[in-house]
Amino acid sequence: MAITKSAKKAHRVSLRKQVVNLRRKRALSNTTKTTKKLIVAGQKTEAQQTLAAAFQAIDKAAKRGVIKKNTASRKKSRLAKALAKVA
Repeated sequence: MAITKSAKKAHRVSLRKQVVNLRRKRALSNTTKTTKKLIVAGQKTEAQQTLAAAFQAIDKAAKRGVIKKNTASRKKSRLAKALAKVA
């Protein structure tokens, strides 16, 4: 438990940041999951539309430090490669 005033404030701030980061991470996983499901189902046009949303979520997560830059690049590359195979 935090004792000093500054430590208590730091704890409150970290809890607020945790909520934002979890929201971003959840958006990231939801969009990638829906894109993967559409790719597996062979629905290319719908998958292309959700791919843009997935890229946006991945980029936002990387920009804010939720995931690292190379991880974001790898995720985007694998999604695009999987979508290209559907054709």
